[in-house]
Amino acid sequence: MCTVTFIPEGKQGFILTSNRDEKLTRPLSEPPRRYHLDSGIVVFPKDPQANGTWIAMGSRKISLCLLNGAFSNHVSRPPYRRSRGLVLLDFFDYTSATGFISTYDFEGIEPFTLLVLQTQEKLSLVEIRWDGTHIHLMPKDAAKPQIWSSATLYAPSVCVQRELWFTRFLAMQDQQAEADIMHFHRFAGIDDSHNALCMQRGNEIQTVSITSIRANDAGEQVMTYHDLVRETRQSYRIF
Repeated sequence: MCTVTFIPEGKQGFILTSNRDEKLTRPLSEPPRRYHLDSGIVVFPKDPQANGTWIAMGSRKISLCLLNGAFSNHVSRPPYRRSRGLVLLDFFDYTSATGFISTYDFEGIEPFTLLVLQTQEKLSLVEIRWDGTHIHLMPKDAAKPQIWSSATLYAPSVCVQRELWFTRFLAMQDQQAEADIMHFHRFAGIDDSHNALCMQRGNEIQTVSITSIRANDAGEQVMTYHDLVRETRQSYRIF
């Protein structure tokens, strides 16, 4: 939930990839599977500590991805009213980002960034940031590749460096295959273990998984989950 890239493909397709950086004391996540929510079928890996998730795709052609923090590193002041991973799942009860932010109660929620990908007549990408006081909704250009880094783990200068790595990666070829993107998420910045995309900071925190959602113009969606601790890989399809 701490490094995310978005790469558009075709008119409505995309590849959304997320590296989850987590404390080693936190229980390992459950692999993705289908869940039948009131809003329809949703596929996501589950965090057993809070029963939420950081990435999900739904049968209504909505894909979501969560990063901790909003614009800057904040001071965490638990307990919080609701887990951010459950807030992500709550989004599926709504039909749009504007409807979500206008009626959802964000009080008592720790700051977060939520990326919303929705396919109707065309692909849209929206960024929602809750800074603990105000909610911010920012439409993004769904025709351009983009990268996000969690404000709670990476200083602004590091975020700029990661953007440079991403720009160089994109310049290497005209089109990026899913395997190329996975390689980028696994090895970019490998000489700097503290700030690499697949990071490790002593025995406290490290990248524990890489998850991608790939959608095409035909409406097919596939989630691929790499558990870097268990060394397993699984894929799930939803239409």
